[in-house]
This record gives sequence, C-alpha cells and structure tokens, in this order.
Amino acid sequence: MVIQNLLDSLPDTTVLLTDGQRQFDRAALAGRVEALAAVLAARSRPQAPVGILADNSPEWLMVDLATQALGLTLVPLPLFFTPQQWAHVIAESGIGALFCADPAQGAALGFDTVRAAGPLALCEASAPRPAPGAALDGVQKLTFTSGTTSAPKGVCLSAAQQWEVARALREGVAPLGLGRHLCLLPFAVLLENIAGPYTALLSGATTICPPLAETGMRGASGFDPTVCLDAIARHAPHSITLVPQMLQALVAASRPDDPRIASLRFVAVGGGKMPPQLLAAARARGFPVYEGYGLSECASVVALNLPGAQRDGSVGRPLAHRRTAIAADGEILVEGCAARYLGQPVQNDPWLATGDLGHIDADGFLYVDGRKKDILITGYGRNVSPEWPEAALLGAGAIAQAMVVGEGQAYLAALLVPAGPAVGAAQLQEAVERANAQLPDYAQIRRWSVVPPLLPAAGLLTPNGRLRRAAIRAAHADAIASLFDQPESIT
Repeated sequence: MVIQNLLDSLPDTTVLLTDGQRQFDRAALAGRVEALAAVLAARSRPQAPVGILADNSPEWLMVDLATQALGLTLVPLPLFFTPQQWAHVIAESGIGALFCADPAQGAALGFDTVRAAGPLALCEASAPRPAPGAALDGVQKLTFTSGTTSAPKGVCLSAAQQWEVARALREGVAPLGLGRHLCLLPFAVLLENIAGPYTALLSGATTICPPLAETGMRGASGFDPTVCLDAIARHAPHSITLVPQMLQALVAASRPDDPRIASLRFVAVGGGKMPPQLLAAARARGFPVYEGYGLSECASVVALNLPGAQRDGSVGRPLAHRRTAIAADGEILVEGCAARYLGQPVQNDPWLATGDLGHIDADGFLYVDGRKKDILITGYGRNVSPEWPEAALLGAGAIAQAMVVGEGQAYLAALLVPAGPAVGAAQLQEAVERANAQLPDYAQIRRWSVVPPLLPAAGLLTPNGRLRRAAIRAAHADAIASLFDQPESIT
C-alpha cells in the first residue's frame, strides 16, 4: 500500500488520531508523516532500519507510516523487554537510529546523538553501528516475539502482509459501523497495530491512543481495570482489543449492563484460550466479545468470530484472505503466510505449521485445543492439553492464573494465582472442585499450590499473556516437586 494514497483517500474533517488531548485530521497527519519522513531521510545512514522504544501515542503511528512512505524497516522495541533483550534486538536488526521519548534512554542503548527533538526524539549513534546480520529487503516491520527463550526472535513482515490483514478485518466488522477505536494494548504488540489503527485508518475512523497508564496498564505487567473502565467511559470507543486476562479483570470490576461500556460494539479478544464461563460472564456485563486467533508469523489475525458468524468456544472462521486446515496429528495449518524469521529464508511450503492443535467443525469454525509441544502425557499414558483444565480453573472463579503440570505423573496438579488478596485456601479448593466437575478423572486437578502472580517482567508470560511454561517450571521447581511427593493411584 502506498501511504500517500491512503492518506489522500481519508476524509478531510474526521479526527483520525487523538491521544485525548491533541487531535490530528487528515491534513495534520499527512503533514507530520511528511516531516518525519524528511527527518529520517536526512540521517547519516538513511536506509538503515529504524527502532522505536516508546509508549502509545499518535507519534508512534506517525513514525510507522513515515517508515512505510520511505520503504524503511521499523523495529518496535517493547517497553516490557529487559535491557538485555533490547540489546539483542538492536544487534540482530542493525538499527541505525532510535525514536524514544527520553534521549537518555537512547544514549544508554548506544544512540547518543539527538538528530531531531520532539515528543519522540530521533537519536543516532555517534560511533558507526554494524549493519543487520541478515538482509531486510521488503521488510517493513521486524517484530520480535518473546518466544520460549530469553533471546527474542524477529519475524519479518512486509507492509502488504500487514495491510492485507487490516483490509480483511475492515470488511469483517463493516456492518458494525465502528467509528472510534481505543488502543489498550502496546503498539509494540503487532495485534494492536493491525486490529487498531490500521483497520481504523482504512475505515476512516478515529484511533484513540493515550499513554497506556491512562487506560489502566501499570508498568510491564500490572493492569487496573477500574482505570480502564473509566477510560472507556471517557473516550466512548466502539471497539477495543484485549487479552483474556484483561477481560477477566474488567468483568470482575464491572456491573451488569455497566454504563461505562455502553459505547462498545466490538471487543476482540485473543492471545490465549478463553474459558466459556468468562465469555458468558462478559456478555452478562454487556461486553460484546468476539474471540479470535492469530500469530505474528501471519501478520496477526488469522480467524475471528464476527457479527452474524459467531460460535462460542471457537475462534471464528478464517478471515477472507486465509485458509486453514488440520494436519494428521491435529496441528493447525495456515495457508499463505509467507512467514520467515530474521536470518532465515522464506518458507517454501505454502502451509505454515502453527504449533497449535485444533479442529474445524462442519461450518468452518476453527477451535484451538492447545499447544502441540505442551501436551502432557500422564504416567498412565493419557494425553492432556493443559489448556483444557486450565480453562476450567480460570472459569471457576477465585483463580486469576493457573498452570497445570503432571508430565509422567499419576495425576495432574496446578500452580494457582488467587484472584485477589482476600481469596483464601478454602475458596481456591472450592474453585478447583467446580473445575474438576467439568473434567474426566484423568484431567482433574488432584493437588495445587499457590504461587505469586506470573508476570511478563519476570519472563513468565509472553507479551500477550501466554504462559512461558518452561520458565515457570524452572522458577517454581520446588513447588511443583512438592505436588508429587505423595504417591497416588488413579483408577
């Protein structure tokens, strides 16, 4: 997509971008994008990749559009990464300049010369920096995922791949007439880019992107649902995008038919399996929830429940530009992603193996059953996807987070994070019993242990809230061992 053509096609009078204080219509947005492009073109290495380390703001999106106008690679550095992970991303991608709100932060990462001031300063390194270790031709966005190790992996995406997804989303939600989208996830997370401002721009809608603290995010891993609900009431968006943990907190903090969420027409939820009880509770509160599924390798969204095409328990049908299939071993395959990681060739196989297990019903709705690599094989040879009993636990009340363990053991156990400081052992046991009532004996939880909250900052969750199971097992090895120190037989 040619960015100038997009900007020229937008309505003149609509506020396209706002942080709640400043407003940018088409002319103002186009002018800022043009000015940023001129600054980027004047760099000492004008073709080098550009990094951005910043909170959500209109400027973040303007930088994104400016790099697209010039055909440059943008490398988002998530604020929740560690300094070591930032250093890894910078070294792997060959970033030549960095946009950041605090020049001192840029200097600490080796970008010690301010090329241009502003809400986001453009900082360059006074000393030459190495070129990227791999070719980035045609790569507009190099998005690094946390993966299962401390070294993030770079996913290479073209502008065309990203806008293709946004166009499919625009078509899918068009009947709802969404005119205002409030960004609640970090822009450094690809999902918010695509489902938020990209889709809104194609629709000529308003993107509202205040700093994350104003919408309830607290540092790398905290979330205040009351602040978020107040932000929704204040900005009156038609759409938001959430991960399941955020939805769970919002449901707990809201009331039936809560007036603060009256403006919402579409709440997209992805990033993890959603318990059916949470879906029902959210709807009872008035949240119009639509569950979806995606991967960074596919430029975000692959499938999504939509108005008139929704089935509870599923993640919806594939979007118009995608086809899915199920391999013989149950793995979900997605066609046409052209995925590649930094330093690796483009995959020749037209079908991407996602690593997720699932099934497709007779009407084409996709169901995600769990991660292929996470399947637990009990001591009695029974295969259990841990996400199944975990979803039951999370839907039973009193439990904020849960990880099921039991590979090679006679029974399953769980690490539990209570839903609040007032939740005691008796309430947790009652919740476990409610969950077990929905499960066959081999998938029931026989023992459990309470652990502190599992946080991205500690390396225990991915940015979208998925459990980093190996890291959790290592961090809580003693607690897990204690869950299996009493032999038990299962009939």
